[in-house]
Amino acid sequence: MNLPNILTVSRVPLMFLVVALMYSNFPYAATLAFWLFIAAALTDWLDGKIARERGEVSVFGRFMDTVIDKVMVIGLMIALVNDASNFMGYDIAAMMLLLCILCREFAISGLRMAVAVKGQVVEADSGGKIKTFVQLNAIGWLIGARMLSLDGDFTGDDRQVVAYTRGLGMALYALSAVLTMTSGWSYFRKHGQALMA
Repeated sequence: MNLPNILTVSRVPLMFLVVALMYSNFPYAATLAFWLFIAAALTDWLDGKIARERGEVSVFGRFMDTVIDKVMVIGLMIALVNDASNFMGYDIAAMMLLLCILCREFAISGLRMAVAVKGQVVEADSGGKIKTFVQLNAIGWLIGARMLSLDGDFTGDDRQVVAYTRGLGMALYALSAVLTMTSGWSYFRKHGQALMA
């Protein structure tokens, strides 16, 4: 377990902490959730950078990085959609988009396993990386809007800041669902023949 792999695996306990804080009621829990999420998202960039610079790129790291990204993103999206305060709004649309994302992620995970049986690795392509970047941004803006709403001191017209932040988060959430589906289709076009062999 070198440093890049430790950073990769650390995103799982950080995800649990962020969700626990999102459902906590003590003062500034939402602020702590936001900054812990930022730390977790930064490890997604940092682990790869350190691995390349130190020459510590491993099969475990390449495989687990994508798996743990999915675990963190899906876990946080479920927490946001299921938030008891109904913070996201658009309940049905948000849940339908989440189900699309879940279906795609399970399908691609199945594809990766099928390809792995043949001794190959399906690495994230540019479409998958952009999709993950947009997903993390959507989650960040939504958790940030939640932080401003619960821990901020906004009154009157200042609440527009919260509304704009949430609106941007929802737009990125919808975009991430579209990118998730299109990048999934791209993976199946490139590697789908492994399921037929």
